[in-house]
Amino acid sequence: MMNDRKMAARALYDVYQGAPLITPLRTQFNCPDIETAYAIQEINTRLWLKEGRTLTGRKIGLTSKVVQEQLGVDQPDYGMLFDDMLVKNDREVAFDAVCQPKIEGEVAFILDKDITGLDLTEKNLAAAIDYAVPALEIVGSRIHDWDISIFDTVADNASSGLYVLGAARVPLTDIDLIGCEMTLQENGEVVSTGKGAACLGSPLIAALWLAKKMVEVGRPLKAGDVIMSGALGPMVIVKPGAEYYLSVSGLDTVSVKFGE
Repeated sequence: MMNDRKMAARALYDVYQGAPLITPLRTQFNCPDIETAYAIQEINTRLWLKEGRTLTGRKIGLTSKVVQEQLGVDQPDYGMLFDDMLVKNDREVAFDAVCQPKIEGEVAFILDKDITGLDLTEKNLAAAIDYAVPALEIVGSRIHDWDISIFDTVADNASSGLYVLGAARVPLTDIDLIGCEMTLQENGEVVSTGKGAACLGSPLIAALWLAKKMVEVGRPLKAGDVIMSGALGPMVIVKPGAEYYLSVSGLDTVSVKFGE
């Protein structure tokens, strides 16, 4: 049984380098607690930073009850966003760019102020946000057949892959973050819907949880950082050659196409 955090981190890292998918990490630890999972995530975060990747934001995952039920978990998690994870709007992505890709629709926030205090409220977080955009998150798993618990997904950088941001910058005052409606289409057919309220009650509430957590763990968000605030509806398994088009009421649209 695997009992070393560095070995687990290395196993995940090797999949990014082309190694085969691995079996669930939770089965290889005597005590698969969430603190250990985040420690594994942090090992790879530090390694990637050492290799020259740049942190450009954070993501909160598992904010939608529907997605939690899909994955059999009962709480949010977080992961790191790096500069090489951003895909330009309306571009094509290689199907194998992300392991076992799935896609979901979100609201993303871009900060114009640093977040440094634990006494953060929705009001002063909103004041620190420059604008919002619709976002597609392409999630993936280095665990074979997506056989994950919260331990596995946290260790695997919250099942991160790539993300796509819409172009039009909309101030928060112009958006109903609770009532906004999300529609995700695959080749013109609706495959996922949801509302802002599905994301911990509001994408801003989810972003608040994430911002506070980042201060607690010593990786506070900075001006210019992206916050991916979590899915508004169910994830969708990506199909080779398919095009995905996201609309969120009050925001612009965003799309991505996958190669064969």
